[in-house]
Amino acid sequence: MSTTTVRASQKAPGKAHREGISVLQMTELFATEQHAVDWFEAIHWPTGEIACLRCGSDDAYRVKSAKPMPYRCRTCRRYFSLKTGTAMEDSKLPLRMWAWAIYLELTSLKGVSSMKLHRDLGVRQATAWFMLHRIREAFAGIAPLFEGPVEVDETYVGGLERNKHRSKRQNLGRGPVGKTAVVGMKDRTTGQVVARVVPNTTACTLQGFVEEHRVPNAPVYTDGSTAYDGLPNREAVHHSVGEYVRDMVHTNGVESFWSMLKRAHKGVYHRLSPKHLQRYVDVFAGRQNIREWDTLAQMQHVVAAMVGRRLMYRDLIADTGQSSLAT
Repeated sequence: MSTTTVRASQKAPGKAHREGISVLQMTELFATEQHAVDWFEAIHWPTGEIACLRCGSDDAYRVKSAKPMPYRCRTCRRYFSLKTGTAMEDSKLPLRMWAWAIYLELTSLKGVSSMKLHRDLGVRQATAWFMLHRIREAFAGIAPLFEGPVEVDETYVGGLERNKHRSKRQNLGRGPVGKTAVVGMKDRTTGQVVARVVPNTTACTLQGFVEEHRVPNAPVYTDGSTAYDGLPNREAVHHSVGEYVRDMVHTNGVESFWSMLKRAHKGVYHRLSPKHLQRYVDVFAGRQNIREWDTLAQMQHVVAAMVGRRLMYRDLIADTGQSSLAT
């Protein structure tokens, strides 16, 4: 089983063609911390030539004593480790533990909660929560451009008003009141998804999202929301009159993506705060977009994508306090 090549298997019916990794195989692959070091090195430096994770210079070398860090760059004259310049920077946890956390997050269809990860890895719940958010950073800020046809739909994430304490109810009606809006788009040809938390569902916001992520005039299918009126090359189904499919016109693909997010919300996380919701949306879209890949390739992709995405704990909890650690 290769540990150096990031690749996707050929598409085949179902997902039986994907090469997974069993728990037993994981224990063998990361039997020691040195095994983990070798695996991370192969991802960052596939040719074997060490490059600085701070400045990118290839004039770097291994420090024999590994002190104060395992590598040093002659260009920027600074020491660095395999975590430097990545979302894992300043983490005192061993690389083996990071590999396991990435594996557990990627192989859990509805995600893994910080409570479960803290039990599985034997770390504090707050530590597990921070680890998961750093892993989610690997999927942040991705802005694909779809050739279409594309399906677009919105959903609302949050608890029901009637289930909230009276002091937290907005008392403004039913439906999406008190919830956070998310708009998503799915490309039918590639199966790729992009989704974004939005402040509102006005025509300006929704149509701007569509035009940002589709090639000009690509076919787009939506529901009957008037917010999409005037969008070029758009066809709609009208749910209000019981129409859900008309020939090729429907939004079933993107709605199936919402169903997975909603099941995770209710069954795994229970509470998704608006402040951190985009990271959860990003990781669900990210897993959707690499789901045809072998598990090892998915893990390698996450490690590579964590480069340049440092996330500070103080920024993560700013203005929210410890209550944010609930998921």
